[in-house]
Amino acid sequence: MAKLSLFERRRRRVRTALRARAGGKPRLSVHRTGRHIYAQIIDDAAGKTVAAASTLGAKTSGANVDAAAEVGKAIAEAAKKAGVTTVVFDRGGFLFHGRVKALADAAREGGLEF
Repeated sequence: MAKLSLFERRRRRVRTALRARAGGKPRLSVHRTGRHIYAQIIDDAAGKTVAAASTLGAKTSGANVDAAAEVGKAIAEAAKKAGVTTVVFDRGGFLFHGRVKALADAAREGGLEF
């Protein structure tokens, strides 16, 4: 087996810990790139994406904290429409800082509980 990058090791460690604590709750997964930020709520039991939001179609650039906050608000609204109120936060291999933290805080303000 090939040696895993530090990012991949962190991602697997976070995901394993989430599985132990999730208790059947959907997972709010965040992915960040240099230009955009993506969020989706995944029902792992059914293997389906319940709701998704990103900066791809937005007018603002995804490379800043304000755009990440907008995505957080959008994912909270989409979750409400899908009937989801509580989730577990999956930051992947990303540190809970900057854009990832802004997205999480905005999702909490929008009504998601985690």
